[in-house]
Order: sequence, then structure tokens, then C-alpha cells
Amino acid sequence: MKKYCIGDKLQIQCYKHNGKIHRAWDEAVFLDEQKDYLVFGNLKTLVTEAEGNTWRTKEPAIMYYFKNEWYNIICQLKKDGIYYYCNIATPFIIEENTIKYIDYDLDLRIFPNKEYRILDKMEYKYHQKIMNYSKELDKAIKNGLSKLIFEYKNNAIYFNEKVNREYCQQYMNIKDRKK
Repeated sequence: MKKYCIGDKLQIQCYKHNGKIHRAWDEAVFLDEQKDYLVFGNLKTLVTEAEGNTWRTKEPAIMYYFKNEWYNIICQLKKDGIYYYCNIATPFIIEENTIKYIDYDLDLRIFPNKEYRILDKMEYKYHQKIMNYSKELDKAIKNGLSKLIFEYKNNAIYFNEKVNREYCQQYMNIKDRKK
């Protein structure tokens, strides 16, 4: 994998199992590389849905993309606290400065009060049926969700408020320098 420099801009493309693009973000600013994951930031980035409609993110986000885990984590720094939106998805690849992964519907939403919810179970069951997910794939997805919950309950570093606020400050400094 190419070595990225702090401040490099990439794009993000999220696909579904059938190979169709689901959603794309026009910017992810590289902040850090650890042994198992890369860290990016963005704010007010343009998001394009599969149907063509677009919108912009509202708050700063710190994103963790894992090399070998079946999830990615979006840390949203909102006025009322930090929220986490965790996608159950394949490990990422990078092609042509674009982060790419396949999203498998199930999401883990973590709230500032530390409660969490598993989202989109019905969507997962629907896609599992119509796209014929194999037993091995189903197992990998469910293992990814279980490991993600375990990581959260055991205070993994990517759920650390101080760390995420530091990454956010780093991102904002880069953004300010580029103005």
C-alpha cells in the first residue's frame, strides 16, 4: 500500500455486495496510520447517494478504516457529544486515491451517554436473501459485529474521547492551513 502523508486527500466509495456503488464521499483527509488501521478526518464533505442525490456532512468526523477487520468507525463530534456510527463492512482497499469497501447493512450506533444500538437488522436480512450471502460471509459479518461490540466495551483507543478530539484538532489545523 502506498504511504500517505498527513493532509493527503482521498475519496471514499462504499459498495453493496452486488458490486453497485451505495454512497461516495468527496473527501477524507489522511491523519495517521497505525499497524491495523488508517485514520482520516472530514467536515462538510459532499456525499453522493446511489440514486444521485447529494448532501453535506454537518459536523467534523474522524474515520477509522481497518486493514483486517470487518467494520469501520465514524466518530461524529457533535455539539451535544461524540456519536459513533460503525459500519459492518469488509476491510478497506485503496485504489486510485479512493478508499473502497463493501457495506453489509448492519450498523452499530453509539451515543454520548454510552448506550448503543444495532441498526438495520431487517435490511441485512433482506439483502442476505436477495444477494445470496454465503454462510461464510454471514459468519464474517456477525463476527465483525461481535468484535466491534467487544472493542467498544473494552475501551479500544478509537472510542477514546480524548484521542478523537486530538485527531479532530489535527484535522482542523490542516483545514485552516489549506485556506
